[in-house]
Amino acid sequence: MSNYSVIVFNSVQCISTDTGRVVPTTSLVSFLETVQETALHAYGHKGFDPKLYVDLSLKQNLSTTIEAFEKLPRTENGSVSDHDLNGFMEKYLNGAGEDLVYAEPVDFVAEPEGFLPKVKNPKVRAWALEVHSLWKNLSRKVSGRVRESPDFHTLLPLKYPVMIPGSRFREVYYWDSYWVIRGLLTSEMYETAKGIVYNLLSLIDEFGYVLNGARAYYTNRSQPPLLSSMVLDIYNRTGDKDLIEKSLPALLKEHEFWNSGVHKVIVQDAEGSRHTLNRYYALWNKPRLESSTIDREIASKLSNTCEKTKLYRELASAAESGWDFSTRWMRDGSDLTSLATTSIIPVDLNAFILKMELDITSLAHVIGDNKIAARFKEASEARKKAMNSIFWNVEMGQWLDYWLSNFDASKDAYTWNASSQNQKLFASNFVPLWIQLFNSDDEVVDEVLRSLQNSGLLCPAGIATSLTNSGQQWDFPNGWAPLQHMIVEGLVRSRSEQARSTAKDIAVKWIRTNYVAYKNTGNMHEKYDVEKCGDFGGGGEYVPQTGFGWSNGVVLAFLEEFGWPQDLKLDCP
Repeated sequence: MSNYSVIVFNSVQCISTDTGRVVPTTSLVSFLETVQETALHAYGHKGFDPKLYVDLSLKQNLSTTIEAFEKLPRTENGSVSDHDLNGFMEKYLNGAGEDLVYAEPVDFVAEPEGFLPKVKNPKVRAWALEVHSLWKNLSRKVSGRVRESPDFHTLLPLKYPVMIPGSRFREVYYWDSYWVIRGLLTSEMYETAKGIVYNLLSLIDEFGYVLNGARAYYTNRSQPPLLSSMVLDIYNRTGDKDLIEKSLPALLKEHEFWNSGVHKVIVQDAEGSRHTLNRYYALWNKPRLESSTIDREIASKLSNTCEKTKLYRELASAAESGWDFSTRWMRDGSDLTSLATTSIIPVDLNAFILKMELDITSLAHVIGDNKIAARFKEASEARKKAMNSIFWNVEMGQWLDYWLSNFDASKDAYTWNASSQNQKLFASNFVPLWIQLFNSDDEVVDEVLRSLQNSGLLCPAGIATSLTNSGQQWDFPNGWAPLQHMIVEGLVRSRSEQARSTAKDIAVKWIRTNYVAYKNTGNMHEKYDVEKCGDFGGGGEYVPQTGFGWSNGVVLAFLEEFGWPQDLKLDCP
């Protein structure tokens, strides 16, 4: 039987090549998606945030709520007036965020003992303590109502308190949590950090992988896999072996998720060796439920159902990457319908999985499981070889994303072709330097450092995400805390004095722009404009957000690593 299915739509026949798995959503999420669509027609586009509507919860059971919704008066085109929709929502739905309640962190103290000893400048220390105090603002726990009536909520009933990123992001997110934890460790909030890990472990127990975020509408995709890094970093600070014992089975399950099925890709290199690498591939081929109205509008340019189904898969897969959205995933940088995320083997994803393999090796050694340690040491060596073979570009001195083409069905593998490496500049090309297997190689560090310095990505206020100003948020001129941190930490961990000096220079610029923006606006921001010191970033499908979990975490981690001398200027040059 063929892998292709034929769909007839408006008398246009199209061949669907989308045969990937789809994880069904809940009846509540489907209903709230309908409310979202209705609200857009009632309230209009201005200031409209589709996520708000799928974050609402029920006051009464779903069948009663749907019945009332279906009885709302409609115009000839099926629209509901804003007045009638307001009345319905007030009577039947709780506001977004009401299912989370404030939680005082059990381990927060206003000034932890021995906090940031390398920070000598009193102005910087005072600001760092303000950033530290933001953990209190971002701390939440799931309300008792969610546990009593989980079917009334899209929020998942996590057991331990959470740190939310901030603003519209009213739930815990997967990869954000790594940098939140790095900041919590600097703040000596070890119990809070462990609670975040235990929540994420519970998602693996229930779903087989860590979800993008702790909502029912995120069950169809994951995010960059950094849970093993969280466990290892907490262990290195606390020596808590019990955490390792509880985490290891789930980490093995997560590794299997990324290394099987649609996420797994085999490429045969120029010498005929076969390499297994991984890609992002969401388990969903409809509009993203939290952005359904936006995705439908993007897809409206396409003529048939098959093209739309494929686009929806690509949109969700780009969201799984955390880089939603970027020209990195697009065949045509000016057209979102050209997204091709599932046709790309990303450098950074494979660096994260290599780190997972190295972390599991270390964690297994700690608890004396030498069999698992040996298995994952072998896996890490194979992945390092694969990354050097498929991604490394000698002329550029970078690791480059690989675009999939030339599938050989007889070998069940793609055949490597040099022209399939994406030679455009992205900060992700330098992320492997974060991994010990690469930053411990002096020759590689020297080559990559030279390449980074000549790349054009180093800007007055940090590292740019790309060199393309597309209007997408994961492109120029935006800089993001995670990318600054991974590249800086990779340079710092090398043995090269020049690399360490460059790392410090980037960190100083990043701390400075965070500080000035904070003093100007009273907020920490999700992203920053690296062209202008003190300016926050923009672009993308929602307004700039504040809070902000991973930005707070990276500033604290940088101040812990580098400190701030008494006489170093803090304001913008």
